Amino acid sequence: MSSTPIALTIAGSDSGGGAGIQADLKTFSALGAYGCSVITALTAQNTLGVQGIFDVSPAFVREQLDSVFSDLNISAAKVGMLSQPEVIDTVASAVGDYPLKYLVVDPVMVATSGDVLLQEAAIDNLRRKLIPKATLITPNLPEAAVLLNCPRPESLDAMIAMVDPLMELGASAVLLKGGHLSSDKGNSQAVDLFHDGHTLHKLESPWVDTRNTHGTGCTLSSAVTALLAGGYPLIDAVRSAKEYIAGAIAHADNLNIGSGHGPVHHFYRTWS
Repeated sequence: MSSTPIALTIAGSDSGGGAGIQADLKTFSALGAYGCSVITALTAQNTLGVQGIFDVSPAFVREQLDSVFSDLNISAAKVGMLSQPEVIDTVASAVGDYPLKYLVVDPVMVATSGDVLLQEAAIDNLRRKLIPKATLITPNLPEAAVLLNCPRPESLDAMIAMVDPLMELGASAVLLKGGHLSSDKGNSQAVDLFHDGHTLHKLESPWVDTRNTHGTGCTLSSAVTALLAGGYPLIDAVRSAKEYIAGAIAHADNLNIGSGHGPVHHFYRTWS
């Protein structure tokens, strides 16, 4: 019997189901990977926003990590928002203790409103302790600006100029997501930049005008993770994940979920 691809998500729970652990597990399933999870926080959340957060203790995060790694043959993992410096330390230590082939870090730290969600100590730990262990980091433009302590880019040239400094943080590869630039400038294409450690690739897909984009970043990073677990080379995993999220956004309005910013359609390829 061939091995089953197993992908792990280390992130917070979104009670509304559109982002976080729930979006990651849906994406893993949609792309053919068995999903397991380590929950770092519980949120009271819906399409209108976040009403409350309950952090999980670093000790219990470690207990979950030890539990899944001691039994499951996990080949790829993704990390979402880690709000506490101590939890970042715990995750960074654990991924170094186990034979994990791929680590995708989605540095969730800036809310849609532009508010920075992490304390400076947590951001510093992310930079120094976790990002250097990553196969790939997937910041959007506001997150990249926080990581580099620089202004948010207002043009494609400025976005391109961010890639090398992001690579210098120590990850093996960078996927810089340009959706904010496309929406702000009214562009017809959503442009992401992928640096594989050797070459810069410009990835484009049609821009979709929809308010239902909740969980987009979580879904893209977990799509890459699922495909890496399934044996895709990194560049192919990134390209296929970009195609998948473009389709999930394009079909988001086929769903009728909540009264705020609804989720993307994770199962657009299989639901009739």
